[in-house]
Amino acid sequence: MGTFSVEIEIGDFERNRWVPMDALVDTGATMTAAPASVLHELGVAPTMRKRFQFAQGEIRAMDIGHTWVRFGGEEIVTQVLFNDEGTPALLGALALEGAYMRVDPVAQRLIPVPGLMI
Repeated sequence: MGTFSVEIEIGDFERNRWVPMDALVDTGATMTAAPASVLHELGVAPTMRKRFQFAQGEIRAMDIGHTWVRFGGEEIVTQVLFNDEGTPALLGALALEGAYMRVDPVAQRLIPVPGLMI
């Protein structure tokens, strides 16, 4: 599946300040990622450090935190990866699922998932 961009906003944990950015939507990406400088500016603190293997095979340890992300009319708390500067922001599968959104790859847009049965 190809990728496409959507506007997201990363917020501080109190939801007082928001930073808008274009993010690539790729269902192959697990986590939402933003430049580390943006997350630090918002006061998002790393809560863990994990090793990730990238598509090119490179393995790196990277910081992870939790904060608010707003997109498609939804606001959710999700894990965020402290990414390198100059790297595009990503909207990952955890945030999409947490906001009950799915990807329409043909129309290149996000679609709300209908109510779920329990």
